[in-house]
Amino acid sequence: MPIQLLPASAAAFAPRSTVNVVLASKAEPWLTQTLKRTNRVKRPLNSVQQHTRCLTETLSGPNAIWSLCSIMVPKAPDSELRRDPNPLVEAIFNYQVIHIEAYVVHVDMVSQHEVAFKLTTDTIDALTEYHKDIYSVDVAATTWNWPEKDAQLKKLQDQFVQAVNRYVFRTAARALEGMEEEGAGELLEGRGEDVKSAVMGLFLPLLPPPPRIVDVVHPTAPLLPSSPGASGWWSPSGHVLQSQPAPTESWRSIASTPSPTIATCSESQSSFWPTMGLEAVQLPSPTPSFSQPYNTTSQYYSPPQPTAPIPALPLPSMLAQQCGSSAMHSGYNNGFGWDTGFAPQFAAFT
Repeated sequence: MPIQLLPASAAAFAPRSTVNVVLASKAEPWLTQTLKRTNRVKRPLNSVQQHTRCLTETLSGPNAIWSLCSIMVPKAPDSELRRDPNPLVEAIFNYQVIHIEAYVVHVDMVSQHEVAFKLTTDTIDALTEYHKDIYSVDVAATTWNWPEKDAQLKKLQDQFVQAVNRYVFRTAARALEGMEEEGAGELLEGRGEDVKSAVMGLFLPLLPPPPRIVDVVHPTAPLLPSSPGASGWWSPSGHVLQSQPAPTESWRSIASTPSPTIATCSESQSSFWPTMGLEAVQLPSPTPSFSQPYNTTSQYYSPPQPTAPIPALPLPSMLAQQCGSSAMHSGYNNGFGWDTGFAPQFAAFT
């Protein structure tokens, strides 16, 4: 991309001087028609040098001021504006129009084919005054206070003054078709909207400093077994003992109780079992199959406690054998014929 050069008159705070015009080896037909239309005195335009001289003298005159666009801004800060239910009344009393005017500083029809405009002193002063007296007051009222607020606001104003003095609008050289008598003119084909967007972009917001980031440290350490609040949660024995039945000692009371003398089978079946209530006989539940829980901390696991051996309990079949043998002896004594050859066979069978 070729280097875009501008004359010294386009620099910031530079005074206005003669326009720098560079034309090609052949003048454009539209430029010839524009110069003939805008000049009251008929001048010969038969060569490139004549076109250059005529264009330079026309655009360097004191009246060669171009109207780029117009912007509407408030007349006073927002707190001082007039409030009225009619929006037309508010627009008339509360807003003003600033015309953005400029003059040509550079015409290039060789490399860039562009024309450069620089804002006039009156336009720069109007924009600077509005920024200082109205815009800065509004942005200061809409932001919170901090110690360096005034210094930051002053810096914002200085930056705007520098930016508006450095601003140069560059567009296609065909924009010179909007030139009128004495070198004045107006931008055509919607080029003014580009100027308006660029000028409004110079009004930067007042940015307060970012809030300080404070690191909040939350206690995220896990509960250890030594913690008092985690003793019941970490102890695996409390979880295991809930499903592990406690050893019972109910059979000792039964074993220490003397068994009554049983005379017959009917007495034994009717008198022994009813004496054993459900309160005394507590059969232990079968030991459930213990499955080790999924826990990687095996050092906190304790095996289940061994249970006491269950004492032997006389079953009804044992009492039936005793009753059967006693019945045989009582039947033999009563003369039922148990002393015959059938008695040994029955004894062997039983």
